[in-house]
Amino acid sequence: MSHTFASLSIPNFRLWFAGALVSNVGTWMQRVAQDWLVLTVLTQESGVAVGITTALQFAPFLFLSPWAGVLADRVDHRTLLIWTQVGQGLLGLGLGLLVVLGEVELWHVYGFALGLGVVSAIDGPARQTFVSDLVPTASLPNAVALNSASFNAARLIGPGVAGLLIAAVGTGWVFLINAVTYGATIAALMLMRTADLHPQERASRRRGQVREGVRYVRRRPDILVIMVVVSVVSALGLNFQLTSAMMAATEFGKGAGEYGVLGSILAIGSVTGALLAARRRRVRLRLVVGAAFGFGAASGLMALAPTYELYAVSGIAVGFFALTMITSANAAVQTTTTPLMRGRVMALYMMVFLGATPVGSPLVGWIGEHWGPRWAIGVGAIASMAIALGAAAWVVRDARLTVSYQLARPFVRVRYPRVAQEEREARSRAAEDILAQQIVDRSAQP
Repeated sequence: MSHTFASLSIPNFRLWFAGALVSNVGTWMQRVAQDWLVLTVLTQESGVAVGITTALQFAPFLFLSPWAGVLADRVDHRTLLIWTQVGQGLLGLGLGLLVVLGEVELWHVYGFALGLGVVSAIDGPARQTFVSDLVPTASLPNAVALNSASFNAARLIGPGVAGLLIAAVGTGWVFLINAVTYGATIAALMLMRTADLHPQERASRRRGQVREGVRYVRRRPDILVIMVVVSVVSALGLNFQLTSAMMAATEFGKGAGEYGVLGSILAIGSVTGALLAARRRRVRLRLVVGAAFGFGAASGLMALAPTYELYAVSGIAVGFFALTMITSANAAVQTTTTPLMRGRVMALYMMVFLGATPVGSPLVGWIGEHWGPRWAIGVGAIASMAIALGAAAWVVRDARLTVSYQLARPFVRVRYPRVAQEEREARSRAAEDILAQQIVDRSAQP
């Protein structure tokens, strides 16, 4: 098997990949149906209402992620994930029944979005760190990338199927189908061979564990830069469901089917970016920064697309750079974090990644409603390029990199002085040793 798909040779990871793929298809179907329900059925094409719905769904990541990370570091990931899948399935079932019975109101959607956000905030850190339980450490970058490929392969299928189902049977049945798909992940988790898992060291229960995670991140400037870049891009740029719904309905006068197709076309680039990331054995910070800039540039072109067809095609490049950035950032944080702290660090990462959405979505929705949907995309494009340039300047200054340009490949050559590299590695090891000793000392206290 080629290195791109190497982790699929591991039976437990193969089960997880398949179950997550089915569940993620349902998740993308529900996201499309939820936004379309709010935009065209419960309101008169209100971008603000869609933004509020999105914000409520992601707001819990801002408030619950640190404690969810502590929970992920303490308990068995597999057991926790089974319960979160049950919770998400019940929420999808409840909303679907309200819509099918014709009893749904806007505040119902707000409430279910918030409930789903709470469960997802608990699920997120465990889901991210569970990948490290499935594969050896050396295979982690590949497994993380394939995990992202599964999520975005689902995006390739889910929105298109959702658009067709909405047109054929309505949004309610989309929610009910999504509720059933969570059973695939539960079945995969139940069928795994527990003896073949690679369980990480669990943190003991004690006070101050959230602060330990924050201190750890503060001593890792490379992780801080990744978090800043990802949070800005997520807040203002990664609002595809909102901006695509507004562009399809308002700018191009299209229906649910065409809206669903936009998500599927965007996923073509996303899957490509995730699969290329799976080929990389090592992830560098400059890849995250470069992908963020590429995302901003591609989004700018998308905002200027004069026709629906050109807008759809431009989504391939946007999806490619978005997933290259997300997958590389995820892998860089996971593979360079000590296992004892991985749940808390990934929780903080997800807090700034997904928690930035409730901050940006209402603003993006307001811009789209008052200035037009093209500006809603354009603001994200400008912000993404600006933060990428700022991060690149910091990386060059901090690492004393030498950057040169040439007409032949590689067009950009970055040289990392050996002395600077050794200094950074020494600082990183020293910080790891100090924090590990503090954790041991705290554990030894009565």
